[in-house]
Amino acid sequence: MATPSDGSRKRKAPRLYRIKLNSRISKPPGWELENFAALGIGRVLRPPRGKRGFPSLSETPRLLIDKSLGRPPVDWEMFHDFWLVSDRMKSVLEAVDREGVAFLKCETRSLKGDAPVYWLCDVVRRLDVIDEEKSIVEVLDDGTDYRRYNGTAISRYVFREEAIGSAHIFRPRFLEQWILCDQVMKGACKAAGVRGLSFGYAYGNYEGLDP
Repeated sequence: MATPSDGSRKRKAPRLYRIKLNSRISKPPGWELENFAALGIGRVLRPPRGKRGFPSLSETPRLLIDKSLGRPPVDWEMFHDFWLVSDRMKSVLEAVDREGVAFLKCETRSLKGDAPVYWLCDVVRRLDVIDEEKSIVEVLDDGTDYRRYNGTAISRYVFREEAIGSAHIFRPRFLEQWILCDQVMKGACKAAGVRGLSFGYAYGNYEGLDP
């Protein structure tokens, strides 16, 4: 039997991972945003409506970081609808996919000695990557500006490779609470030794964790 040439072989779809906070980290980080009330954003820090990125802030976010407040913060910490990331995490994200992320430097201080640098981080790239015809999805608020997938329903996602292109990190359209990355980004995070992330296979809401 003839063996198909390399050019005729079907390309293997890239493996995608959902980035989440590591579930093994149960205690809250030892910091507080000292000037939250003065930022002028209400009770929740979130992007402008219909966009990604940071809202207009009245002041630079100011973090007090101290072990008296909790455990030492890791490289990737959830904060409202954004993340707080270390210098090391920022360097990895910028090196692999600068166009997919945005940063806002925070002022940091400690009660004793120098405080580590932290950045407010958002994954700003949004891609229409889920093939609805081949996927199992439950659509909520269809036909409105609030159309989205039900992230709690039993789902199976099939991704359109051509829509991903050269992106290494992004949010899927209509499922923007998810942050997805490819093997390149995952490998760079592991090579840099960043702490605080876990990577789950991005097939559906029952994906298996890949330690």
